[in-house]
Amino acid sequence: MLIVFFILIAGVVAVYLFMQNPSFGASPAGEDRVRISKSANFRNGQFQNLHATPTFSEDSGYAKVFKKIFFEKHPRRRPDSPLPSIKTDLQNLDPGKNMLVWFGHSSYFIQLNRKTILVDPVFSGNASPLRFTTRSFAGSDIYQADDLPRIDYLFLTHDHWDHLDHKTVLKLKPKVQKIITGLGVGAHFRHWGFEPFRISELDWNQEITLDPGFVVYSQSARHFSGRGFKRNRTLWSSFILQAADKKIFFGGDSGYDRHFTEIGERFGPFDLAILEDGQYDQNWKFIHMTPEETVQAAMDLKAKMLLPVHWAKFSLSVHAWDEPIIRIKKEAYLKNLNLIHPRIGEAVDLDNPAIFESWWEGMT
Repeated sequence: MLIVFFILIAGVVAVYLFMQNPSFGASPAGEDRVRISKSANFRNGQFQNLHATPTFSEDSGYAKVFKKIFFEKHPRRRPDSPLPSIKTDLQNLDPGKNMLVWFGHSSYFIQLNRKTILVDPVFSGNASPLRFTTRSFAGSDIYQADDLPRIDYLFLTHDHWDHLDHKTVLKLKPKVQKIITGLGVGAHFRHWGFEPFRISELDWNQEITLDPGFVVYSQSARHFSGRGFKRNRTLWSSFILQAADKKIFFGGDSGYDRHFTEIGERFGPFDLAILEDGQYDQNWKFIHMTPEETVQAAMDLKAKMLLPVHWAKFSLSVHAWDEPIIRIKKEAYLKNLNLIHPRIGEAVDLDNPAIFESWWEGMT
């Protein structure tokens, strides 16, 4: 028994020391906690969704999910060959054009009205505190921080590892001018040495003018947050970027709910909605949308065009790697919704988007 006791103590100490790694960031403290406590969305010691959002569906739980993820693996969770990515020279784009480049999963770059925007960049090759787990697909990591130009606005929708990558943001630090994120997330950036004056933390239904002609509205999402054992100490958000004659919705991660309709009625129509499409499962249906729900969300938002993200880089569920795009393309066609599906790295002209190939077809 004494040996078992010492093994348990050693395990606890090892976990504690591991979680002191800077990549875990920092929890909100001091003035941050005071400000967070005043939020109408912060109750009972944590942020809350607008409507009840269980972690798992009614007939599920940790044991069932653990078994499914680790013992019922889909044979096509990862592609067998490298994804056919394209390397666009981001530092020499025509400054007069409104462009978008998707990096796989939920990372993308936008050039809009001569401003540069980066959302949820993950370039380190994995989406986990354990570097040997949740590895990116071959062909999806052709970009690094050095490939990006100066970034006027860096958006972080929430602090999960597949959206907020410590190594990536550290390398981007000299290039980033302003950071826009949810309440509490700024504690991570200050812990990592970012200057506080560059960081804007917004509650839901707040707005901020970034520069003349560039307004951001922070809106709700149906999800959760956290980089360690404690959940929901920071806020998960969606964002609306209004710039001259363009209005774009950055969805982040979200389960389906009526907030999409409410946002669409208040702010729509949108020129482009960028919404998650992937890593869904019936067991966690409240926090991630199915492809069909993503199409409905875009229609609720009154979006003229939809870019599906949150797929083609990491396997965080048990569906086939290309199932999200196959299902959403079919549903978008049925609902007559304009869907854009560029290759990773392919430049998209937002004023005159091309007809994109179904590049995933024929891959295994």
